[in-house]
Amino acid sequence: MKKIYDSAAEALDGLLEDGMLIAAGGFGLCGIPERLLDAIRDSGVKDLTFASNNAGIDNEGIGKLLRTRQVKKMISSYVGENKEFERQYLAGELEVEFCPQGTLAERMRAGGAGIPGFYTKTGVGTVVAEGKEHKEFDGETYIMERGIFADLSIVKGWKADEAGNLMFRKTARNFNLPAATCGRVCVAEVEEIVPVGSLDPDCIHLPAVYVNRLVNGAPYDKKIEFVTTRERENG
Repeated sequence: MKKIYDSAAEALDGLLEDGMLIAAGGFGLCGIPERLLDAIRDSGVKDLTFASNNAGIDNEGIGKLLRTRQVKKMISSYVGENKEFERQYLAGELEVEFCPQGTLAERMRAGGAGIPGFYTKTGVGTVVAEGKEHKEFDGETYIMERGIFADLSIVKGWKADEAGNLMFRKTARNFNLPAATCGRVCVAEVEEIVPVGSLDPDCIHLPAVYVNRLVNGAPYDKKIEFVTTRERENG
């Protein structure tokens, strides 16, 4: 079965349809599958629901798909730094399901493990708990959260071997690992593909069994949301 594709568009061929749920890795601009997001935008698919920590920033990451009005709903934790997101939400043009960060990661992990739901104390007594089942355990109140079972997972890795075993670099692991496991199909883009046997087995973060399709997206222009530098000292 073919696993390595020449482009992001080819890697997504036959997988996209209107109204689908996509789990996307990344945190801000760190570790986002930007080549795959560009290919999704260019495909014209619409009415999408994204489960992702955030929606990038204006014109970057999922923010590009907000600009083209291809996103119907966001399941997200952090939604700042994106004016178009804010405008669409306040205008009632974008549905948003706010989810605490740890809960979102666990919802993805649960979906990947085949767990339909779990109980957590996070969000009890807040708007997050509205409409959700409440249950007491040992005198403490918990709410039930549903696992996320996505139609498609898109993630960004650092290195992969030709079998699809992935390594993530430093904080770019973020939501990429749980997002990769919760999709019916997982497509990964990486900075480098190496021969099988080149990666230390103890350093593999995502086994190849989770990766259905793979594309080398290099070179990348590593973007930074905010650049803060120390003022030069006189002397």
